[in-house]
Amino acid sequence: MKALPIMGVALALLIPTAYAEELHVTLDGIQHDNGQVAVAVYSSAKTFRKDDQAFAAQKAKAEQGAVTLVFQDVPPGRYAVLAYHDENDNGEMDRRFGMIPTEGYGLSNNPKVMGPPSFEDSAFDITAGEPTRITLQMRY
Repeated sequence: MKALPIMGVALALLIPTAYAEELHVTLDGIQHDNGQVAVAVYSSAKTFRKDDQAFAAQKAKAEQGAVTLVFQDVPPGRYAVLAYHDENDNGEMDRRFGMIPTEGYGLSNNPKVMGPPSFEDSAFDITAGEPTRITLQMRY
């Protein structure tokens, strides 16, 4: 009877697992140190740009120049990152006419956008093996 649990453990050790990795996101070109920077990581086009549906999110004190945030335990897969400089510290990206950002923002892959950004334009892959490092150029 004891052979079954031991066999189960042995089989579990043979099954490959998807390792979680670190994602280092650097926001470059922050104009000043007012407020905070907010970074959200999205795992699908359906959830992209929906604050409450991000895979992971973090905030940090804004610092003129660059700020790097590290996300732990990110499984391999396809992701897109959206960041903004919450200059007035009100917890949201301010927009003119409800569409045009009035605070600094950045997207993974730094795509040129006309209208709302797309997941595919910002998507990148995280693979197992070593940390992924991306840099977003902040636009004001």
